[in-house]
Amino acid sequence: MSPAVDFTLPAVLEAHEPPEARGLGRDGVRMLVSRKDTGEIAHRTFRELPAILAPGDLLLVNNSATVAAAVRLDRLAVHFSGELPGGELLVELRSRTERGTAPYAGGSPGEWLPLPGQATLRLLCRETPRLWRAELDRDVPDYLRKHGVPIRYSYVERDWPLDHYQTVFGVTPGSAEMPSAGRPFTAELVTALVARGVVVAPITLHTGVASPEKDEPPYPERFRVPESTARLVNLTREGGGRVVAVGTTVVRALESAARTGVVEAAEGWTSHIVTPSEGVRAVDGLITGLHEPRSSHLMMLSAIAGRELLSRSYQAALDGGYLWHEFGDTHLIL
Repeated sequence: MSPAVDFTLPAVLEAHEPPEARGLGRDGVRMLVSRKDTGEIAHRTFRELPAILAPGDLLLVNNSATVAAAVRLDRLAVHFSGELPGGELLVELRSRTERGTAPYAGGSPGEWLPLPGQATLRLLCRETPRLWRAELDRDVPDYLRKHGVPIRYSYVERDWPLDHYQTVFGVTPGSAEMPSAGRPFTAELVTALVARGVVVAPITLHTGVASPEKDEPPYPERFRVPESTARLVNLTREGGGRVVAVGTTVVRALESAARTGVVEAAEGWTSHIVTPSEGVRAVDGLITGLHEPRSSHLMMLSAIAGRELLSRSYQAALDGGYLWHEFGDTHLIL
């Protein structure tokens, strides 16, 4: 990761609870607005978004819904990250602590782990230093509905119900962690955007588990770009409108469907990583959260904003006391 977007995140800037618990509406969080054409950085609130976007802009959202992907044992927690192309599961084992969970280095290939509800998880082999390929002896979605809880890291100080981890767009269950860029949207705000002449269209990308303690490159994630969305993207760009992605998940899915420069309908698993050297083909803007230091997501942001503007934006967020993580503030890059 380039030192231009390296920084130290003070613990005081971590969002420890949803904005509703801080007396705000979902759309009441702050929004940093960075404009690449002018270099301007402005401080707004999220509910001002309809006044910032223009008629004819296309807002692309992730319609993946969050599942209760953590299963807790006495001393361990199993985070179910999703299914791999071959049908195996991808899971992370974590030690339970007083405040949440911490990385767990144990486990061995072939080991069987007894889970609540008399289920058994079999570890097959390590996929990464952190993640395992595994098999569960029953239907995973049904099992998680009965025995899972939302994934929570130690910076969130207590459990919150699953609906706090859903977005207004989530209709297709599959994300291990919330596609959090969509969280500040409300039905009323979406209505105001449509009335403004902004078009809203979906993609699907089911997010896997993050690596909050140590950054890792993204691994394959399941996605779908419908034919209708692909057509809208191409028509918007031909007509001079802007394509604004709501979340890095949307950028990853859309750029995976635009390898020829034109967006086409696509689905499957994507391993595509957006980097400054390759750039973006189909995205003119991005609504996202504030990402951890040295996160691979910052490479994507740098590809859209440029390193200099991104560096100044993050310094402005630090100086302005913006809040990080899934319950924090937002960043709009145009």
